[in-house]
Amino acid sequence: MAEQQSSNRTGPELGLFGSAKALLATLIDIVHSRLELLSTELQEEIGRVALLLLWGAVALFFVFLAIAFFALLVLIAFWDDHRLLVAALLAASFLVLALVAGFAARNQITAKPRPFDASLDELAKDREQLTPRP
Repeated sequence: MAEQQSSNRTGPELGLFGSAKALLATLIDIVHSRLELLSTELQEEIGRVALLLLWGAVALFFVFLAIAFFALLVLIAFWDDHRLLVAALLAASFLVLALVAGFAARNQITAKPRPFDASLDELAKDREQLTPRP
């Protein structure tokens, strides 16, 4: 008789507990795949930001050198005639460039989609599929 009961259990388990186990396994699988997606997106975002910071620092260094040497060249060229006027105009030019760069950075930050957008979209789809419909 024990053999007959074990042979009945080898097929799909029936009943409330079997359905609950299957549902729990499905939910765990969904959460697992979403966490893997989140982990992948996080790694990509960290790499992208690190590379962006590195190249940004290199670019800023060389732009600073170019601007400094150009300003020095202009100041030396007008040293005898209008050195104070040229120094003031150069300072004003640097201020305008700083403001333009600040506005460009702000626009770039606001234009980028929020991080983990794909994960959030997938979780929203999952929630829609799991909510009961009337």
